[in-house]
Amino acid sequence: MSAKFGPAGCAESFYARGYKHSLQVPQYISEFGLDVFEYQCGRGVNVGEDKARQFGALCREKNIGVSLHAPYYISMSSVDEEKRLNSINYILQSAKAVDFMGGERIVVHTGSCGKLDRLEALRLAKDTMSLSLKALDEQGLGHIHICPETMGKINQLGTLDEVIALCELDERLIPCIDFGHLNARTLGEVNSREAFKFIIDEIGNRLGEYRQKHFHSHFSKIEYTKGGEKKHLTFEDMVFGPDPAPLMELLCEFNLEPTIICESDGTQTEDALIMKNLYLERK
Repeated sequence: MSAKFGPAGCAESFYARGYKHSLQVPQYISEFGLDVFEYQCGRGVNVGEDKARQFGALCREKNIGVSLHAPYYISMSSVDEEKRLNSINYILQSAKAVDFMGGERIVVHTGSCGKLDRLEALRLAKDTMSLSLKALDEQGLGHIHICPETMGKINQLGTLDEVIALCELDERLIPCIDFGHLNARTLGEVNSREAFKFIIDEIGNRLGEYRQKHFHSHFSKIEYTKGGEKKHLTFEDMVFGPDPAPLMELLCEFNLEPTIICESDGTQTEDALIMKNLYLERK
């Protein structure tokens, strides 16, 4: 076993190669020799059961794993109870869709702090997460892993500590460590071997060996301002980080097998392949 690499959604080269619809994605991903694809439902879960099952079957033919990004408007920490309850429904919709595809992971944004104290925002998010897990169990979807994501803007809920605290609720919860987001919200402090190792150690110390070995991840270079994340970049950018090479070294050194999803701006497939090649060079 080894780490798995792939893009979030379709890069510009998907269309440049003449592909037009999502059922052609598995063929496209296989041409690059990549391992996984993260299906994007950020604006809503609009894929029906038949298409989702067809997509999953095509991925299995090419030995490509699938994860799914749940809607961006999920807010587990909202003070509005209706929004929190709606968030549970969006999580259920996402879980059903990825299950039809044969995948087991959905990535979720937990929300913003707004005017709330961060501890109160985290308390609300924990409550919503617990209700979400109960809802998954009731729908026969208890095998689906919710992956709360570290976020890029300083006022968003989603520091490393907050995401790990959410994952401490249940062993099925797997952290989605977005290294670009963490670098952006710390204004450039997560861009070294030492910083990456601290993150990996924290996962192991607080969540155990299995989730340390198999964590979910997003990786891209991200421009930031004093408020944190501004926009996603490509690996050609030499101003903002983070640099993926030290992380690839650590994955090999500690025999870790995470899923690494690249979110570069338009070149996510190509940049995912850069990371895979960096990783393979060190194995």
